[in-house]
Amino acid sequence: MRPGWKFWIDRGGTFTDVVACDPEGKLHTHKLLSENPGQYSDAAIAGIRHLLSLKISEPIPAGQVDSVRMGTTVATNALLERKGAPTVLAITEGFADALRIGSQNRPDIFALDIKLPDTLYIYVVEIPERISASGEIEKILDDPVSLKRLQKAHQAGCRSCAIVLMHGYHYPEHEQQVAKLAGQCGFEKISLSSQCSPLPRLVSRGDTTVADAYLSPVLNRYVNQVQSELGDIPLLFMQSSGGLCHASAFDGKDAVLSGPAGGVVGGIETACYAGFDHLIGFDMGGTSTDVWHYAGDYEHQSEHIVAGIRLRTPMMRIHTVAAGGGSILHTVMDDSR
Repeated sequence: MRPGWKFWIDRGGTFTDVVACDPEGKLHTHKLLSENPGQYSDAAIAGIRHLLSLKISEPIPAGQVDSVRMGTTVATNALLERKGAPTVLAITEGFADALRIGSQNRPDIFALDIKLPDTLYIYVVEIPERISASGEIEKILDDPVSLKRLQKAHQAGCRSCAIVLMHGYHYPEHEQQVAKLAGQCGFEKISLSSQCSPLPRLVSRGDTTVADAYLSPVLNRYVNQVQSELGDIPLLFMQSSGGLCHASAFDGKDAVLSGPAGGVVGGIETACYAGFDHLIGFDMGGTSTDVWHYAGDYEHQSEHIVAGIRLRTPMMRIHTVAAGGGSILHTVMDDSR
């Protein structure tokens, strides 16, 4: 072990938990509110300062800290509470409603009044272009028209752009060209389906790309805030798949189950150490609750539905609901009945 402190942090929607190992190998813990602007700007950094006995504004000395590893529900809660960035969907002309129609699955098969989940994007731009499944350009990309439509979306308040073109997973040239046009418009985040989910099936590829564009700005602001306080100290984040990645590679599509995945890994390792190998996990936070099970192998899935949004990216098999220990339930009485 290197001589510096090691920190493991779970940044939830309500509480932040910090576990640290000092240079002598002794463990320390600290718990604090995730949001407390009157006391600190970020709970994770405040927890590190507390355990290092630093003042609230005192810089964190890089020589004392070996690494910081975090799991966070920032993206999870942004999705559950629909608090992501205003997003425009740029899709091949003629397919503006493709993601809204979706796969037409009906969980309640006999329901007469079907309630579709709200889309993450607030604006749709149809891109004049078409590449066939065999790679033939059936319609040349119209740059001037596309640029004009993207500019209109930016003027309408959209700050993220999700580019989802037909067969873009195999022939990404048009998506890359549209990304350059979107960059000229000043979009804060530009997500390409050929990068986010380079596989067939327009709807699932599109939903994943939209989610990445919708969540990444919120996530990046948080990651940059933490990294600015840590300086050169290595900062790693838990991904939805249960693995770690560097802060610079942490994207919205891979962060939706970041916090819950950490709970799965920690729960399984702790239970196995105690001699249990068949588990049901119930992880209730202040904002959301996660349920999972284990029977000898970590369970993963390539597609996952979170808050009504289908994501096609490697994830732990976890069921998340927007009801935590701090949730407030209420009923509305209808006086007309």
